[in-house]
Amino acid sequence: MQFVTFLGFTILVAIISYLASRKTNESSSDGYFLGGRSLTGIVIAGSLLLTNLSTEQIVGLNGAAFKEGILVMAWETLAAIAMVITAVFLLPRYLKGGITTVPQFLERRYDKMTKTLTSGLFLSGYVIVLLPIVLYSGALAINTMFNVPEILGVSDTKALWITVWSIGIIGSIYAVFGGLKAVAVSDTINAIGLLIGGLMIPIFGLLAIGEGSLVSGLTTIIDTHPEKFKSLGNETASVPFSTIFTGMMLVQLFYWGTNQAIIQRALGAKNLKEGQKGLLLASFLKILGPLMVVLPGIIAYHMFGNTLENPDEAYPTLVAKVLPLGLVGFFAAVLFGAILSSFNSALNSSVTLFGIDIYKSYIKEDATEKEVVKAGKTFGLGLAALAMCIAPLLANASSIFEYLQEVNGCYSIPILTIIVVGYTTKYVPAIAAKIALISGVILYSISQFMIKPILIASGGEYPHFLHIMAILFVINIIIMLIIGKMYPRNEAYIQKYTEQVDINPWKYLKITGIAISIIVISIYIYFA
Repeated sequence: MQFVTFLGFTILVAIISYLASRKTNESSSDGYFLGGRSLTGIVIAGSLLLTNLSTEQIVGLNGAAFKEGILVMAWETLAAIAMVITAVFLLPRYLKGGITTVPQFLERRYDKMTKTLTSGLFLSGYVIVLLPIVLYSGALAINTMFNVPEILGVSDTKALWITVWSIGIIGSIYAVFGGLKAVAVSDTINAIGLLIGGLMIPIFGLLAIGEGSLVSGLTTIIDTHPEKFKSLGNETASVPFSTIFTGMMLVQLFYWGTNQAIIQRALGAKNLKEGQKGLLLASFLKILGPLMVVLPGIIAYHMFGNTLENPDEAYPTLVAKVLPLGLVGFFAAVLFGAILSSFNSALNSSVTLFGIDIYKSYIKEDATEKEVVKAGKTFGLGLAALAMCIAPLLANASSIFEYLQEVNGCYSIPILTIIVVGYTTKYVPAIAAKIALISGVILYSISQFMIKPILIASGGEYPHFLHIMAILFVINIIIMLIIGKMYPRNEAYIQKYTEQVDINPWKYLKITGIAISIIVISIYIYFA
């Protein structure tokens, strides 16, 4: 029965996605890469949430909450403010320029080589970090929660390979053959399922603690573990309070405002109003995120205490403990959809970056739109196969999730730097952007992977990696501005309106953005 429920929901999502996207002209760049610039606010919001929310967060953040409490909610709640900033400042500029990829703007603002370097950084991050990790963590969560090795009668290693390739193949079908609209529609349906399924876990957990009463259950864990409900972390915490004002907001702005895998959903908006509504709806729902990715970890701490050796086992153990058997199949399908979404969204963005920024620019400059799409699909299939081969091998790595949080800084801060300077100045030249990209990667790598290990090994202390990101962000901006002063462009950069979509803003944009920001600040004050 559980398998039938799982299969039924998964097939339903696929059928609806096919019916919704079959009329989109996917032989054109806009049709395939941006869903024909036809996405509405609700679809954008659903796709944004599902692209972002996967097993790394569901399992990883709940594991962190198991150890430290709600202070780790910073990764969720502060995202809402970053999305408001993106809706107000960045999205209008993106849609005005009619870009398909973020690096396209960089080519217009700087030069072709800057675009290529940025696309290369994005692709390397997706191939080496994002795609394999999504596959591995997703397969691991499903295998642990639903005991796949026993069901299939195979070893843990074989089960991992089977699950990884199952997720990878299905995700590739959506991303490579369906285009962005199929991905976005499937994301929206799965987002509804994830909201329902994700909220079920803390509800059933609190009911179990409160012996049938939600209020009693919540009161019990708050009274028993008050230290777990402090929003402000000290300097030894994984997210010190001070980082909120330094690297944390920069990471959030990069992720929600410039990361191709995320912002591509908003770039596919039918107009600026729908794009802004989608971002703001997603930002409001993001505030509710801790109910799914933080609270269950605290509930697990109350129920299992120190009996769990690995904090990342907290969420799977809680699911197995409190979820009624009749809902296991549905929850498995929802979780599968979340994993699938992160994978196919990153893959679709990789296909877009390769087709537009590399194939069209360097391999075949006179390629037709149909040829660009075909080349992108071929590249996507190869990329997916590579990720599926790498993912199971990550089982042999140690502390991979903590390591990867730092690795992302190698490309996130340099890219954010040149985009911010690109939009806020008119005379900073292309050479400044290239120097900032290269120096950003090199300086961060030296800091985190050479100096830091040496100091820590000798018993010393080192600043939090989020502080390092902020320091290097400021340094790179200063470098760019100095170069701009010494060797300015001959002509000021002026962004042209391509008139591909209407860019009149949503009339409730400011008031909604202010309200969301006040809610986030109020949450922090309440739990301080």
